[in-house]
Amino acid sequence: MSAQSNTIAAVRIAAAAADRLKATDIVAFDVSNLLGITEIMLIVTASNERQVLGVGQEIEKDLYLHAEKLQPREREGLAEAQWVLLDYGDFVVHIMHEEARAYYGLERLWKDCPQIDLELPATPQEANDTNDAHETHESQD
Repeated sequence: MSAQSNTIAAVRIAAAAADRLKATDIVAFDVSNLLGITEIMLIVTASNERQVLGVGQEIEKDLYLHAEKLQPREREGLAEAQWVLLDYGDFVVHIMHEEARAYYGLERLWKDCPQIDLELPATPQEANDTNDAHETHESQD
């Protein structure tokens, strides 16, 4: 059984909020076949404690406003701001400081699970590469 479409949609809203606040290494795993307690794990990296908290607040705000007033069942790690966990039941968001993410390596736990396409906009470098390729193609015509 794979993650439900409404859960995937909510995770995409959360990922977009994190991306908007310059979080990096945003990845989501469909863990529905592995775990019975949740469907998706979303992991994002923030460069400092302030960004960890800001990304968490932005995710909460966007899910409340754009996903039927969705609120986390549980919040953990707010005091330390090294690893904030937002448990929404069907999915869990991990907002991790760079050092904590490198140390714990959560991706290893779910490496065999399918990754979810978060439909995030291309990075500026990817967009530039695409534009350069398009311009090169046009100039050859």
